[in-house]
Amino acid sequence: MSALHAAPVTVVTPAGPRDLPPLLRVATELPGLPGHHEWTLAPLDETGLLFTLRSEPDGVRPARLFVVEPHAFFPDYAPTVPSEVRATLGLAPDEAPVLLVVVHPADDDRAHPSANLLAPVVVHPADGRALQVVLEDDLPLRAPLA
Repeated sequence: MSALHAAPVTVVTPAGPRDLPPLLRVATELPGLPGHHEWTLAPLDETGLLFTLRSEPDGVRPARLFVVEPHAFFPDYAPTVPSEVRATLGLAPDEAPVLLVVVHPADDDRAHPSANLLAPVVVHPADGRALQVVLEDDLPLRAPLA
């Protein structure tokens, strides 16, 4: 079954479970990943917190990222999504996006994986349009996941 016709992916957010399309289309390529415009979102566990984003465009090396819904690990995480990002994604003023943050796995230098809270992937839940945005808030690039 293609990602376009696959079942929605449930993400647990502070407002409750939200269904996202399994195919996310980024408005602007993610930094360092040129040529990757479409990403398949897939759960890695049953909790609705840990996911992979995979992109395999023709002629470009495949890419895989790990992402989490940040509030399970950082309950006070409350960034303001800039109005221009909301407009780019077509979000209504009262419509809440889903935020996903990229996880950096643990390595020899870090005992725990970390999450990029400074640059979340903002997702329009209805159609899967997405954009990674660097926030103006004072947030860590590598916040340890406990």
